[in-house]
Amino acid sequence: MDNKNFIAKRVALMLNDGDVINLGIGLPTLVANHIPAGINVTCHAENGIIGSGGHAEPGHEDFNVFDAGGMYINTVPGATYIHSADSFGIIRGGHINATILGALQVDEKGNLANWTVPGKKVTGMGGAMDLVASAKLVICAMEHTAKGNPKILKECTFPLTGAGVVDLIVTEMGVIRVTESGLVLEEIAAGYTVEQVQAATGAELKAADDLKVIQFCD
Repeated sequence: MDNKNFIAKRVALMLNDGDVINLGIGLPTLVANHIPAGINVTCHAENGIIGSGGHAEPGHEDFNVFDAGGMYINTVPGATYIHSADSFGIIRGGHINATILGALQVDEKGNLANWTVPGKKVTGMGGAMDLVASAKLVICAMEHTAKGNPKILKECTFPLTGAGVVDLIVTEMGVIRVTESGLVLEEIAAGYTVEQVQAATGAELKAADDLKVIQFCD
């Protein structure tokens, strides 16, 4: 299993039956492919789809159905299409149980930077600002480093999407919880040591007393 699907599969196990979730563009969209059997969740796309699914297979795209990142997707039976204003009403009304987002940087205070790199032209941060401010749980699903550089830092250097908003960080190395006293490594991927995870992290990590190895049922 590649890193991105490993991360997505671990995030999927954090979801609860009946949850309404929002999946950010990129890696987080893979979460829809790993939701365990018997867990019924509703995926929300902020451009106006309730009941979105995974990526459409090449050659089977409906060119009228795409997510907020412009990727062609499937929908589940009973999916509903709504106005984007109503979609953001759902977000701002606090009806999203969890939002799973990618990140350029996350820091030890739970600050999130995921929309722009200084000096690069961008169109805007989309719905991320509303999602991190309103969702009950904010999970960052991302690879641990970028070109060998840590993405989990003592302090973000890129413009923030939200301050103090991140609850959990899931990478190919482990699961990290943001707490008032710093970052706690709660689970570690098989094959890694705590020292290796710390070396790839730009902030201090505390290993949980009951540190577990990430395991899947299958």
